[in-house]
Amino acid sequence: MLCTMVLMPRKKKVGSVPVYLNVYDLTPINGYAYWFGLGIYHSGVQVHGVEYGFGAHEHSATGIFEVEPRQCPGFTFRKSILIGRTDLGPKDVRSFMEKLATDYSGNTYHLITKNCNHFCNDVCIQLTGKPIPSWVNRLARLGKKSTSILLNLNFTS
Repeated sequence: MLCTMVLMPRKKKVGSVPVYLNVYDLTPINGYAYWFGLGIYHSGVQVHGVEYGFGAHEHSATGIFEVEPRQCPGFTFRKSILIGRTDLGPKDVRSFMEKLATDYSGNTYHLITKNCNHFCNDVCIQLTGKPIPSWVNRLARLGKKSTSILLNLNFTS
């Protein structure tokens, strides 16, 4: 007796171009804090051999910048994480970043509510449908909760 083979439909390929999150240490203390799920990190999104990041400055011009992958000046590279894949070509990714530029001007940068990790999370969700790992921006979330608690205490006192 022969077995009949049933062909199952293949899962649809999500995308062909890998999208990486490159994570950098902002302080040497991260060497210890990382193992406890803490740390202060900078991050950038790498796609098509270009890394895109977001940083602060005093002007209303965009804070989005491009660097060579894993070489962001002023930071110590920690690791690269594959977030997912996209089908956007290099020109489409560049156009996407140019559209984001209006939302990410350098003078809107805020350490707790709108930092480089928030930018990377937005980019990764839009390119791959997946967020960045939660530990990358954990301190900003803790800072936001602390600020919220303090504000509530001030209003109720």
